[in-house]
Amino acid sequence: MKLATFTVRATMPQSIAWKRAAEAEGFRSAGAWIAGAGGAYLKARARAGRPRPLTWRRIGRVRVILMDGVEIEASGAISPPFGIFRGTEGGPRGMTGRALVHIPSRRIIATLGSAG
Repeated sequence: MKLATFTVRATMPQSIAWKRAAEAEGFRSAGAWIAGAGGAYLKARARAGRPRPLTWRRIGRVRVILMDGVEIEASGAISPPFGIFRGTEGGPRGMTGRALVHIPSRRIIATLGSAG
């Protein structure tokens, strides 16, 4: 299993509380306890029907069916199952907004003023 390393900043009271919680629950370090707590948080969030936030890859190709039925491939950002490209239902355009696409169906879901 590959491991990743993170640096977590905490106030002194937080640090003390995390170390005590880690020790009380039998973890060897506060970092191991934080990793377990983060994983438990994501599982609870999924059970509550709140999926993980989307993570966007900035460069990608989005295949989309435009308003007139023509299928194109546009450059944009991807976070499966969604993609976004600069343009509208009419096609890629300069600065007219962003079209949110459902990648499996290749349909535009919404046209937004910005990607933010």
